[in-house]
Amino acid sequence: MFKPEIRVLDCSIRDGGLINQWQFSDEFVRANYQADCAAGVDYMEIGYKASKSQFDPEKFGKWRFCADDDIRRVVDGIEPVTKLACMVDIGRVEEKDIVPVDQSPFDMIRVACYMREVDKAIALANMIMDKGYETTINIMAVSTNIEREIDEALNDLSKTKIPSVYVVDSYGAMSSEDVTFLVNKYRVALPDKMIGIHTHNNRQLAFSNTIQAIINGATMLDASVYGIGRGPGNCCLELLLTFLQNPKYHLRPVLELIQSHYLPLREKIEWGYIIPYMITGMLNEHPRVAIAFRDSPERDNFVKFYDMLTTPEPDVTAGRK
Repeated sequence: MFKPEIRVLDCSIRDGGLINQWQFSDEFVRANYQADCAAGVDYMEIGYKASKSQFDPEKFGKWRFCADDDIRRVVDGIEPVTKLACMVDIGRVEEKDIVPVDQSPFDMIRVACYMREVDKAIALANMIMDKGYETTINIMAVSTNIEREIDEALNDLSKTKIPSVYVVDSYGAMSSEDVTFLVNKYRVALPDKMIGIHTHNNRQLAFSNTIQAIINGATMLDASVYGIGRGPGNCCLELLLTFLQNPKYHLRPVLELIQSHYLPLREKIEWGYIIPYMITGMLNEHPRVAIAFRDSPERDNFVKFYDMLTTPEPDVTAGRK
């Protein structure tokens, strides 16, 4: 699978921060960036850039906000082999928070949106490009949209200069056939753009679905160290780098990072394949209900969780005249 046009993005801190409110230490994030640079990873998404008027800095760690000075300090002195990226959400960032690229440590700012927000995402991405950044649009939870909605959004995106658009399996619900269908649809509708893939591991398909997307022509690939991410997490970076067979990528720095930083972290916070997340993925549902269940005293009562989500509610009108 050596394809020189492929780019790999490590979303560990951004997606992993959904587990711990982005409370990673400077030392942890710096070690992650050092490992990515040594491994030849193309981009590291270091968090979200969000407005402090909407999120309490007392509750959320600095990687929820990605202040430029914080980023410069944590990467200072490291040869910048890996480009820096962050993500913005529709309505959660202000234009004043995004300075021109020549005043910023970031190379790329990605825009996350739902299908209904594509017009807003295009406007935000255009502003980001006007300031000199690389950008992508990541259409979340696409498995929940009907084909007409997808076609309309792709038609709008085809008229823009946005260079990359992502298929995002937010709920970990997709099969390889779904990935093939969507990546091919995106490629036909957006022939002049790079297609990206971001997978979740609810059904233990994140890695295989990423491979399928590569086969179908996706060239922007998201992954995370040791699969860290909300709920079951993402495609494992260490697996992906070995699969790509590109001599510019190196596995050993990522293994060192897992050993020194991610194994201890795994003792404190939970991610990975767990039955309640498998069930929400199977049902194509948001993992929030599984996250809440894992925080309850019955966290391992998998049968109860399954019954909660699959048993039809009783018809309270039955028998009425």
